[in-house]
Amino acid sequence: MVLRLSLFVVLAALAGPASASSPDAWSAFRAEVRSACLAAARAQGMTNPEVVTHPFGSQSYGIAVLREGDDKRICVFNKATKAVELT
Repeated sequence: MVLRLSLFVVLAALAGPASASSPDAWSAFRAEVRSACLAAARAQGMTNPEVVTHPFGSQSYGIAVLREGDDKRICVFNKATKAVELT
């Protein structure tokens, strides 16, 4: 019984990272970062910025660059809290 439970825990742990790394998961992540960064940029006065999202971000953060004319900003998206900060 303990062996079965241990095997289940190990398999569950291995399955999580594999599904999080799927192309669909990364696409959804980029869309989430883009949406959150756009909302923050609009709240700070940008009207229709171009958004370039890093494909994967770092282990803890999603990163995007927003540009509208001469106005350029970096957006940092906390993966754990979903909080956004702009430069």
